[in-house]
Amino acid sequence: MAIIEPIKQDIKHPEQIKKYSLSLRLWHWLNALVITGSLLTVLLNSTILKSQSTTPFIKDTLKESGAVVTDDQAKSVAHDLGDKVWEVHTWFGYGLVALLVFRLILEIFQLADQKLIRTIKNAYHQYFITKKQRELARHEIVVKTIYAVFYLMLITMAITGLFLAFEDFFEPYKAYRHAIKEVHGFIMYLILGFITIHIIGVLLAERKDSKGIVSDMINGGGE
Repeated sequence: MAIIEPIKQDIKHPEQIKKYSLSLRLWHWLNALVITGSLLTVLLNSTILKSQSTTPFIKDTLKESGAVVTDDQAKSVAHDLGDKVWEVHTWFGYGLVALLVFRLILEIFQLADQKLIRTIKNAYHQYFITKKQRELARHEIVVKTIYAVFYLMLITMAITGLFLAFEDFFEPYKAYRHAIKEVHGFIMYLILGFITIHIIGVLLAERKDSKGIVSDMINGGGE
């Protein structure tokens, strides 16, 4: 099995299908929606609404309507349009922070066999201690560790994003703004990489031993 494929089997009971709580499924799909929206706003501002391309378009369009504007005025309008999109991006960021907090709370209170840390521990015990289902256990360790790294990336993204959103409250640390913004942008590319790997893994799983894993994340699995 490809190392990036998620698996349906329960580590302790390979004959059983994993179950996903309603809360976890809700978090999964809402998180996917928020991250997609956030990335789309970045894509929009870096392509269609990029100032260098938008400014001439605004100036030419207004000129056709009989209005005469300077380059600075057109650039100001383009900048304002970009700011509006960044405001939407910020709200997606708040949603991401809220979902991240929800996920951390969920990790504490949900059933033990559905906790990420417990799953990694069980796979470790299965692989190194009992030495049963070692291929399955090794695969689970790798996949869940990748998920854990993804959560760390989300935490970093949330912290750096909150700093950028509330930078006026962190006046003594404004000297670090550029570095923090760079980290925020770099993490975005890492998250894009994870999303790509995750989608490829799910597609591979659907074509092989874990067919129906997407529907499991919708209906809860365990059947």
